[in-house]
Amino acid sequence: MQRRVLVPLPDRDFDVTEVAVPWRVLTDAGCEVVFATESAARPQADQLLLDGVVFGRLGAADEPKRFYAELQEAPRFRQPIAYADIVAGAFDGLVLPGGHAKGMRQYLDSQALRAKVGEFWGLGRPVGAICHGVLVLARTTDPDTGRSVLADARTTCLPKYLERSAYLATAWRRGRYYRTYPEYVEDEVRAALEHPEQQFERGPRVLAARGTAEDDTHAFVVQDGRYVSARWPGDAYAFAHRFGSLLV
Repeated sequence: MQRRVLVPLPDRDFDVTEVAVPWRVLTDAGCEVVFATESAARPQADQLLLDGVVFGRLGAADEPKRFYAELQEAPRFRQPIAYADIVAGAFDGLVLPGGHAKGMRQYLDSQALRAKVGEFWGLGRPVGAICHGVLVLARTTDPDTGRSVLADARTTCLPKYLERSAYLATAWRRGRYYRTYPEYVEDEVRAALEHPEQQFERGPRVLAARGTAEDDTHAFVVQDGRYVSARWPGDAYAFAHRFGSLLV
């Protein structure tokens, strides 16, 4: 039976790699990947990650950019469903990608999306979140406990040192491009956990080296039962493969 995976996105500014790589890996594994945006508008990736953040550098690698070019022709991407029309039970898995440019706030701040994510989380089916995507879960409340759905989970997310390093390295040219919110992603995610010192996993320190389709040496993924999380685009391949293994 073909597995159906839901990938919600903002209208613009999502991370190229964190969307295109899981889409390619899951599609190649025989899954149907369905996209959703707030008003069913066709989404657009963060253009700076395609062109290069500074002097043509610090963007997505060539292979994810090629995947994104292919993704733009996919019918499910060209015609997404609306957040309000998501039926949680119609999907076997949920992937929450990240991104840091300001357009991401539409997705990260959406109460309507959180309501659907909360419904899906309650089904006990596979959930994957990478980078800023973990914020969606951190902000989603369990109606039975009043706490975040991540309150008892082991997780990672974009580490504070990595978010700060990117900001400091590019602020002279891009201002607060790498600072989506005043609060660091890691700080908000840790605040959602019952015991952050035991539950939050930062992973090995990394600034540039990325995992690839052939080499996961530099990738880091945390799995807690049916929940998989990762830190940044450099983990995307390992993240997609680990999430896909839960759909079998």
